[in-house]
Amino acid sequence: MLAETVTATAETATHLYPLISDLGLILMTAAVAVLIFKKIKQPLVLGYLIAGFLAGNHFDFFPSVTDIKSVEVWAEIGVIFLLFSLGLEFSFKKLVKVGGTASITAVTQIVAMLFIGYTVGHLMGWKQMDCIFLGVILSISSTTIILKTFDELGVKAQKFAGNVIGSLIVQDIVAILMMVLLSTIAVSSQFSGSELIKSVLKLVFFLTIWFVGGIFFIPTLLKRAKSLLTDEMLLIVSIALCLMMVILAANVGFSPALGAFIMGSIIAETTQAEHIEHLVKPVKDLFGAVFFVSVGMLINPGTLAQYYIPVIILTVVVIFGQSVSSMIGALLSGQPLKQSVQTGMSLSQIGEFSFIIATLGMTLDVTSSFLYPIVVAVSAVTTFTTPFMVKLSIPVSEFLSKKLPRKWVKRIERYSANAQAIKSVSTWQIVLRAYLLQIIIHSIIIVAVTFLSAKFLLPLVEGSKFGNAIAALVTLILLSPFLWALALRRVAVKEVLILMAERKYRGPIIMMILFRFILTLVFIGFLLDNFFSREVAFIAFAVALILYIIFPKKLNAQYHRIETHFMKNLNAREIINNKRRRSDLTPWEGHLSTFDIAKESNIAGKTLQELQLREEIGVNIAFIKRGDITIKIPSRNERLFPGDEVCVIGTDKQVDEFKDYLNKHEIDVSPNVKENEIVLQQLELKNEDFIGKSIRQSQLREKTNGLVVGIERKGDRILNPDSQMILEKDDILWIVGDKKLLTKLVQP
Repeated sequence: MLAETVTATAETATHLYPLISDLGLILMTAAVAVLIFKKIKQPLVLGYLIAGFLAGNHFDFFPSVTDIKSVEVWAEIGVIFLLFSLGLEFSFKKLVKVGGTASITAVTQIVAMLFIGYTVGHLMGWKQMDCIFLGVILSISSTTIILKTFDELGVKAQKFAGNVIGSLIVQDIVAILMMVLLSTIAVSSQFSGSELIKSVLKLVFFLTIWFVGGIFFIPTLLKRAKSLLTDEMLLIVSIALCLMMVILAANVGFSPALGAFIMGSIIAETTQAEHIEHLVKPVKDLFGAVFFVSVGMLINPGTLAQYYIPVIILTVVVIFGQSVSSMIGALLSGQPLKQSVQTGMSLSQIGEFSFIIATLGMTLDVTSSFLYPIVVAVSAVTTFTTPFMVKLSIPVSEFLSKKLPRKWVKRIERYSANAQAIKSVSTWQIVLRAYLLQIIIHSIIIVAVTFLSAKFLLPLVEGSKFGNAIAALVTLILLSPFLWALALRRVAVKEVLILMAERKYRGPIIMMILFRFILTLVFIGFLLDNFFSREVAFIAFAVALILYIIFPKKLNAQYHRIETHFMKNLNAREIINNKRRRSDLTPWEGHLSTFDIAKESNIAGKTLQELQLREEIGVNIAFIKRGDITIKIPSRNERLFPGDEVCVIGTDKQVDEFKDYLNKHEIDVSPNVKENEIVLQQLELKNEDFIGKSIRQSQLREKTNGLVVGIERKGDRILNPDSQMILEKDDILWIVGDKKLLTKLVQP
C-alpha cells in the first residue's frame, strides 16, 4: 500500500513538475523585468513582453518553458480577468455620459484606421483575412498604456485627458463588438450581409437580456448578502459570477472574453463595485502578467527580421494615422485645436486589445503566422513613443496654430465655440427615442422569456392533461406587466402633449401608439402558438386579451414595482457615491476641477479674500461642498474648513498651479468633479441694460448667483476677467452659475 502511495505521489509530482516549473520561470522572469522597467520608468507591459521573449522557445540563452499548452490556458484565463476588470471600470451609463465629443473622436479614428489598415495590408500583398484583422488591430488604442502614461506625466486632471479617456471607453466597446463580428466572418469565411446582420441582432438581443436581468438580480443579491460576505467570500462570489457569464456566453456562441466583460460591467453598477475591483485586482494582475508574458513568448526574431519592413511601415501608420484621425475626430466634435492635437497624439499606439484580437485570429486559424509577432513589435515601439507623443502635443499644437492659415484657425475656433452651444435635443427626438427604447427592450424581454419557457418549462409538464395550459398561464403571468407596458404605458408624456398640439406630428404619434398595440397582440399570439394548436391558441388569445383589459391597474402597479426595483439597482452606486462629473469651458480650455481640503491644511480657517486665489493663481471658486451643504458661488468672506471640497475653474496650467499650491500646504488632492446644479452658459450680450457697465455694475453675479468666467470679444478671449471690465455690445459671455437663474437671464 505504501509503495503504491509513493508511486502515485511520484507520478503526480512528475505530472505537476512542468506546470510548476514553467509558472515559476514565467513569474520569476516577469518579476525581474518589471523591476527593471519600473526603475527606468517604462510601461510594465513591455517588461512582460521581454520576459516572455526570454522564457520562450525563440531565445536559446535562457531557460525555456516546456509545456506551452498550459501557458496558453493560463493566458486565456488572463484575458478573461483582464476583460472582467475592464468591465468593472466601465459603466453603461458612463458611455452615455461620455457624450458626442468622445464618441465622434473614437468613431472617426476607428473608421479611418480600419480603412487605412486594410488598404496597407492589401498593398503589401497580404491575404484578405489578414488585412481585415490588421485594420481592426490598428484601430484600437491601448487603455493600459495611456492611463499609465497620464499618471506618470501628471496630466490626468487636464481637460484633454477627459476626452481621451472617453474615447477609450467607446473604443473598448467597439472592440468587443468587432471581436464578435470577426468571429462570424472567420467562421463563415465570407462577407455575408445576412450573417453579419444576424450576428449583430443576436448580440443586441443577448446583451439586452444579460444587462436587464443582471441589473435586476445581481445588485439585490449582493446587497442582501452584504452582512454575510467577507472579503474572501465576496471575491469568490465575484469570480463565480464572472465564470458563470463566461460559460453562458460560450454556450450561445460568443467569446468567453465578452461574457467576462458583460459581468464586470453589470457588477460595476453595484454599490460594492470599487471593493470588488480592489479584491479582483491581484488575481487580474497575476493572470494578466501570464497573458502578456505568453504574448512575448510568440516573438520570433527570425520572423521579425524577415518582416522588418512591414513592422516599420505599420509603426509609422499607427503613430501618424491614429494621431491625425483622432485629431480630426476631436475637431469635428467641437474641440479646440490645442486639445484636438493633444487628444490625437495621446491615442497613437496599440496595445492589449490588439494582442487579444491577434490571438483570436490565431485561435480561429484564419490569420498568417507572421501577423502576431508583427503586431507585438509595433505595439512595443508605439508604447515607447507614447510618452514622447504626449509631451510633444503642446509644441505641435502651437506650431500648427502659427503655420496654418489664419482663416482656418479662426474657423476652428468659431466652430468649437458654436459646437458647445448646440446642446438641445428636439421634442420629436425625445419622443422617438423614448418609444424606440420602450419597444426594443420590452420586445427582447418578451421573446426571451417565451423561448426560455418553451425550452425549459414546457418539457417539465409535457404529457400531463393540462400541462400546456399551465405552462402558458405561468408564462403569461410572468410577461403580463411587460406586455401591458409595451402596449399601453405612456412615455415622454409632456413631449407627446406638446407635439399633439401640432398637426404634422399627430399622425406619426398615433401610428406609433397603434404599432405598439399591434406588436403586443402579435407577441401574445406568438406565445400561445408555442403552447397550443392554432384553434386553442385563438381562444386563449381572446381570453388573455379580455384579462388584460379588465386588470389594467394591477398590471400597471406590478410593472411600476419591477421598474422601480430595476432603476433603484441601476442608480444605487451613483446615488451613494454622488458620482462626479466634469464640466468644460472649451473656448478657453478652462474646466471645473474639485479638490479636498485636508484636515491638517494650514489654509483652513482663512477667507477667500485672505487667500487671494484669483489674484495669485487666476482660478475662481465655483462652489464649496461642506457635508450635505453646497455653497454656490461663495462670497469673498467665505472661509475654508477642513474636509471642504472646493471646485475651481481655470485652465490646465492654472489647475496644475492650484494643485501645487495645495500640495505645499499639505492638502490631500482628489481631482474629481462632483455632481452639481451649477452650469456653464454662453450668453451673447444684446441687453442694453448691461452694455457700457462694468461686470460689477451689471450685477450679473447677483442676478445669476454666478460668475463671469470668460468673455469673447471680436475673436479675443479673456478667462476670469476683472470685475471692472466694461461690457460691450456683441460680447459673448461665459457665466458659471445657478442653472435656473441663468435660464431666466437668457430668455427674451
